[in-house]
Amino acid sequence: MSRVITRLRAVQPSWNTTALAAVADTTARDPFRILVSCLLSLRTRDETTGPAAARLFALADTPAAMLGLARRRIERAIFPVGFYRTKARVVQGVSRELLERFGGRVPADLDALLTLPGVGRKTANLVVTFAFGLPGICVDTHVHRITNRLGFVRTRTPERTEWALRAKLPRRHWIELNDLLVAFGQNVCQPLSPRCSTCPVARLCHRVGVTRSR
Repeated sequence: MSRVITRLRAVQPSWNTTALAAVADTTARDPFRILVSCLLSLRTRDETTGPAAARLFALADTPAAMLGLARRRIERAIFPVGFYRTKARVVQGVSRELLERFGGRVPADLDALLTLPGVGRKTANLVVTFAFGLPGICVDTHVHRITNRLGFVRTRTPERTEWALRAKLPRRHWIELNDLLVAFGQNVCQPLSPRCSTCPVARLCHRVGVTRSR
């Protein structure tokens, strides 16, 4: 897997930047804005998440400011992200918890993040790695699909993939893994018909489950 990561790292600059990486870069890795962007990104495409997050942060970019907005205004700002009404409620719930329990600051601890409403392991790991630069393995559909397709792990769920990767993957690769494989998955190693003919790691891939490719 280290050889795969090295090769993907070399070609990553030629791919489109992921929405969360763009948020991290443009906000000086502000933990609150990264956390909220992660929540907005769930079941939503990057091209929708980025503009929605920008519209919301133009209105409020701290927990206190977010609670000062009417929920309907948040809904209008983040539309058309998936489940935008639910996400508006979650964003305000998280903001309230941060103010009441953490002094308005996003915790850097994975277990503490998991106590926030609407925050699962994927989001918590993204915040730990993107915002704080601490070791964590965020497994979304891209990471789950690609690491199984490569034959590096054999797992049925993203959570099991996370624990398998924690056991097998050298710790030095943990932080960069998600952004690298998400970009790879969006540009090359797509779900239904991956671009195997132009893949930079084709010779290292077991092509597990691949029945059609380009």
